[in-house]
Amino acid sequence: MDLKSGYPYWAVKNGLMHAFPRLASDHACDVAVVGGGITGALIADELHRHGHDVAVLEQRDVGWGSTSASTALLQYEIDAHLVDLAKQYGLDQALLAYRGCAQAISELGDLAKPFRDVEFARQDSLYYASSRWQKRSVRDEFELRQANGFDVEWLDSPDLMERFAIDAPAAILTRPAARVDPYRLAYRLLMRLEAGGGRVFDRTRVADLQATSRGARLLTSDGLTIRAKHVVMAAGYASQHWLPKRVAKNRSSYAFITDPMSAQALGFLADTMVWESARPYLYLRSTGDGRLLVGGDDDGMDIPARRDARVEKKQAALQKKLARLFPHLDYTPAFAWAGTFAETDDGLPYFGTHPSQGPRVLFAMAYGGNGISYSMIGAGLLRAAIERRKHPLAALFSFERG
Repeated sequence: MDLKSGYPYWAVKNGLMHAFPRLASDHACDVAVVGGGITGALIADELHRHGHDVAVLEQRDVGWGSTSASTALLQYEIDAHLVDLAKQYGLDQALLAYRGCAQAISELGDLAKPFRDVEFARQDSLYYASSRWQKRSVRDEFELRQANGFDVEWLDSPDLMERFAIDAPAAILTRPAARVDPYRLAYRLLMRLEAGGGRVFDRTRVADLQATSRGARLLTSDGLTIRAKHVVMAAGYASQHWLPKRVAKNRSSYAFITDPMSAQALGFLADTMVWESARPYLYLRSTGDGRLLVGGDDDGMDIPARRDARVEKKQAALQKKLARLFPHLDYTPAFAWAGTFAETDDGLPYFGTHPSQGPRVLFAMAYGGNGISYSMIGAGLLRAAIERRKHPLAALFSFERG
């Protein structure tokens, strides 16, 4: 499936950073990771750094799927409020998810340190109530987070206007949050893996999977075989192909990015991401070179040709929303695009085995608006599963939760 439309900024900016080989002969490894986007890269890196012989298989060029279209807002905040998750799964489990995402941002920062060109930077996150009737739910969210030790600050309408020039009923200012270039980070991780003895094969499509209780055999579309003790399916939305029924709905999100702006023009947006309580929500954040990345206006379209045709109109709609939020902001749009993503009913990901594929096939479905933070958690969770260790989020992120 074509997962993006238009001109995703990361692909335009970075191009094809490195040439990985196509699989040319049969191969054997400890773990075969299917998918060479940011999720697969984080998981493969985690496993390789802890002694596992890893091979990554990507059907396109590395990072050329959804990763190149990601807007990469790194947050601990999940699309589902902590309040709502607590009602569904209990407060202890909900806190595990939120705290896990907060820890993931710190881990991503540590992981990015050796790579000085991936644009990782800490930011604050400003979450504002889109309407008066949503102020109560945002306030409830603030109070529960504050009561459980999260770094949050409540802003009423006058404070919000004075400090951020946003005309809205109220907002939560919170941290940690961060930004990153996900495409470049994926390449850097996979290039390091290759330099350290791991294998990365792009333009290599897995056509068949045969798994037993002792291992797995992957067959490529070129008729080659990869034998592995474990397989991790990290192929984004294509991973659902290997399940008997879908566990998430495909949706499309739209974005545009501006030309570089001066520090004065960006103001607080240089180090604060902004998003709203409406669904679908408007969101925006800056990049390392002073651009403003604006996204949202999600819809249920996942037919590539129809999604492609909507990019221009969606950009115009996003610009109108941005103009209402910041009427005096002067900017020039540079690129616009759309990307397909998957959304679960509860806003949580799926990591682990599924009864249909047995114990040797693990899924990495970092679905939802928190995909990169989820993927960082999933890297440790799946390594624990392969090493037969417990992980605190294994049950909540499993296919059997509920």
